Amino acid sequence: MTPIHFAGSVIVLFLSLVCSTEALRINRRNLQLSERNAPMDLSKFHVPLSNGSASLPAPTAGLTLKAITLGRGTQNYTCAAGSTAAPVAVGAKADLFDVSPFIPFLPASEAQNILNILPSYLVSFDLTLIANTHIPILGKHIFDASGVPTFDLRRKGLLKAKKTGNIAAPKTASKGSNGQGQGAVDWLVLGEAPGSVGLKQVYRVYTAGGKAPASCDGAAARTIEVQYAAQYWFFG
Repeated sequence: MTPIHFAGSVIVLFLSLVCSTEALRINRRNLQLSERNAPMDLSKFHVPLSNGSASLPAPTAGLTLKAITLGRGTQNYTCAAGSTAAPVAVGAKADLFDVSPFIPFLPASEAQNILNILPSYLVSFDLTLIANTHIPILGKHIFDASGVPTFDLRRKGLLKAKKTGNIAAPKTASKGSNGQGQGAVDWLVLGEAPGSVGLKQVYRVYTAGGKAPASCDGAAARTIEVQYAAQYWFFG
């Protein structure tokens, strides 16, 4: 089987797990058991830094890769009543799905390439449907009451973050659900802020969707939620 055909097969398997009726019946006890498994060796994986024309700074020396996750949620914006200005970003909310259960089934030479493809597919799947599968949710991404980006990875740690770098998503990135939307949000690197525990840095890469419309003109609501997906790489 060629790498391309294998990649396609793994994507189909992943999405079949998301959609299957059987997956929806898996109980939460299985999630708890999976969280007690030995940590996956991630030493052969390297966070993508380049969009093809620019690069994010490398991870801080001395840090170790703690987790690779697929984030699926919404980028959130607000519009003032009657405004025609650009929507204002006010945060994000996402589930962070653990990719480690899939790694043993991926060929070593193609594993990272396959993971890079997944956000462009995941962005088209219903949030509720995904959340009710047995794909492990490692944690949550929110903005706290003070507007600080927060990543709660439960047993792996808590990151209160601040942006330290960004580059545009590649022009080939998925614009959003079913390839429709305003575009993919930037790739980011965020460092730790006060209140972090066990985690020091996170990268958001291979984004799909998430960009707001250029103007609030015609917006049906003051709050705009834009579907997105991305890889998140955590270091500590």
